[in-house]
Amino acid sequence: MTLKEIEGKDAMAKILVVDDEVTLCALYAEELSEEGYEVVFTTECRGLMEMIEQSGPDLILLDIRMGACDGLDLLQDIRNVYYNMPVILLSAYSSFRYDLKSIAADSYVVKSADLTELKKKINMALEARVSSLTKKRIEKMKRQASAHP
Repeated sequence: MTLKEIEGKDAMAKILVVDDEVTLCALYAEELSEEGYEVVFTTECRGLMEMIEQSGPDLILLDIRMGACDGLDLLQDIRNVYYNMPVILLSAYSSFRYDLKSIAADSYVVKSADLTELKKKINMALEARVSSLTKKRIEKMKRQASAHP
C-alpha cells in the first residue's frame, strides 16, 4: 500500500528537492520521476516553509550547504512545524553525518551520481511514514468503534 493510497490520492508520493545546484535538482527530478514520484524542486532557501505548505510534499531531500543558508538550520525549522515530515539530508561531505543537528533527519546520504542509496533511503522513509499513518488510522477507527458500540 502506498502513501497516496493511505491518504486516498491517486498520484505517487511527492518529493521536494531543496538544493542550490540546479543540475543536481534536474538529475534528481529526472531519476525520481522515472521511479514514479512527483518531484518539485527549489534552489532557494528563502520561502521554503511557504513552499512546503503550498506543495504538500510527502518527503524532503535537503542539501546541507546551500550558499546563503545552512541546511541544518532549515532542518530545525522544518521539524518545528512539520514534525513528522520525512527529511533526508544530502551532502558532498560525510563529516556532517556526525553533526548533532543532523540527528533530526530521517536519513543522511552523501551525494553521488549513483542514486541507488538515495532511492533506498527514500523508499525506507516513505514506507515508515505509510506504516505510521496506517497505525494512526487503525487506532482512530478503534476509538471511534468503541465510542459508538
